[in-house]
Amino acid sequence: MSGPSTEYKPLHNICEFLNALHIYTEEARHNVSRYVEATHLCAHVQKDVRQCLIYDTPEKDARLIGVEYMIPEHLYRTLPDDEKRLWHSHDFEVKSGMLVLPKPAGSDPAEWEKAETESMKEIVGLYGKTWHFWQVDRGDTLPIGYPVLMGSLTSPKQVDLDKALVHRNKRFGVDHKKKADQRAGIDIPTIDPNANYWWRESGR
Repeated sequence: MSGPSTEYKPLHNICEFLNALHIYTEEARHNVSRYVEATHLCAHVQKDVRQCLIYDTPEKDARLIGVEYMIPEHLYRTLPDDEKRLWHSHDFEVKSGMLVLPKPAGSDPAEWEKAETESMKEIVGLYGKTWHFWQVDRGDTLPIGYPVLMGSLTSPKQVDLDKALVHRNKRFGVDHKKKADQRAGIDIPTIDPNANYWWRESGR
């Protein structure tokens, strides 16, 4: 077939391409920062709920390694505290420049930067719940074992982003430090104390 089948209807709603790092929450609890690059292909299943397919690369033979759900603060506040602890914030992802929307081929760079920054103004206040099924970073050739809860970084002390993002930045032609500068005017929301719970347990 020359293009996507009309039968693949759930995929037709995908409208956002994100790239960032995900950390293993159990490792974070023990002061070990184990992370993996995550390519997100996201859709809006309703106005306030995003669902993202997580792949290990943006290439056509990419492995589906997990899923992420994103919701705004007003929905997050309705969750019980035990559930809130499974979710992470996106403020550091946005403000550090670690989270990017890779520029489509042929797009005007200045216009895309403007559009990306506008998207970040919304994403900075979202909470995400992420499960990975396939631990490709340890060399697994199949999705072995139970799903693992993933989270995000909340501080520059947790991972050396210059090192962690060097290949990602080169692949997409981005500089996370410049992204951070461009997003300096984005306000950081107040983060619920139950979010990012693994970092609070580790004291990092």
